[in-house]
Amino acid sequence: MKRICFLFNHDQIHQLAHSLPIAMALAARGEHRIVLAFTRVSIRKEIERQTDPALLARVELVRLRLKRGGSQWLAATLEQLVPATKLLIYRDNLDFFQSFDAVVVSEKTSLLLKTVYGLEGLKLIHTRHGAGDRAIGFNRESAGFDLVLVSGPKIRDRLIAEAGLRPDQIALVGYPKFDLCAGNRFSDSFPAPQRPTVLYNPHPSPKLSSWFKHGAAVLQSFRDQDRYNLIFAPHVMLFERKWVVTLDPPSLARVVPPGRSLRAAPRIHCDTGSAASSDMSYTNRADIYLGDVSSQVYEFLRVPRPCLFLNSHGVDWQDDPSYLHWRAGPVLDNPDRLLDAIDAAVAAHPDYAPIQQGLVDATFSLSQRASADRAADAIIAFLEGSTTGG
Repeated sequence: MKRICFLFNHDQIHQLAHSLPIAMALAARGEHRIVLAFTRVSIRKEIERQTDPALLARVELVRLRLKRGGSQWLAATLEQLVPATKLLIYRDNLDFFQSFDAVVVSEKTSLLLKTVYGLEGLKLIHTRHGAGDRAIGFNRESAGFDLVLVSGPKIRDRLIAEAGLRPDQIALVGYPKFDLCAGNRFSDSFPAPQRPTVLYNPHPSPKLSSWFKHGAAVLQSFRDQDRYNLIFAPHVMLFERKWVVTLDPPSLARVVPPGRSLRAAPRIHCDTGSAASSDMSYTNRADIYLGDVSSQVYEFLRVPRPCLFLNSHGVDWQDDPSYLHWRAGPVLDNPDRLLDAIDAAVAAHPDYAPIQQGLVDATFSLSQRASADRAADAIIAFLEGSTTGG
């Protein structure tokens, strides 16, 4: 029997659905000891919300805390600017992590366990989160994991070419989030729900996001019209702190939330961080996608529909693989005459539909078998020394 920890060391709940289905698939088999380790009460509540109680009873839930006085002081001092607690959790719980055959994670900060804290023998398995195109998802850090679970050939091929992974470090498993969230759908209260609904989904990084330069203008365009409904659901980390700090690319910016008049507009639904922002409720409900670089566009494109992108930073994107998803619809340099541009994107969708389907096929290797079961197979095969396949 293997001891496998699924670590949920996140500031928000948006990464949960990328690994929780795999944990439940393993728990259903009853062959190994599965521990879900979390750091925030909100994470535990979301685990309980999304999990069958019968399966949840088969796993152990453990809350990890900061144990050193110095760690608590640093976290209290720095947390409003950077995710200090998230980084310090590793140092304060080394004995816990060392007790497992493998730790399964959806982000890369856990590599500190190997690179800084010396747990070189610990097997780290990366589920990734999202299936986007940004270069940060394919940097050399990815090669530090013992096994990487990927959603489709696009991800696999870039990890080999750009991050230097060996093919035997990668397992092609599909997209476990679809197992958990594909049926979710936002029940709106728009005054005219029959009107087409646009999802505006900006990224949090100041040097990539459309929000900081054009976000207010986007919302104002929808407040003063009666052609479309709008769901404003940015990446959940955009408004998590008063300042957004990103390392890749390096950036720092103060975040100004939408004003009260925009939040109160009847044709605009604003959600700056609830569970619906990341559980596909909005991507399943919307008719049209408006965004910049969020990987949620691929979850939206699971059913191809019109897309429109804002190039707020004047990026030369055409041959850049980090902007591959911008081939799925027209690209605007600014939101002037935005509603007309949306009309045009809807009219042009037949031209983009084949491109969108090609992007989906490259991004998601789906089969009749649940992705979470395929991922569970890959983890056990890896831990038992078998070939992971692909």
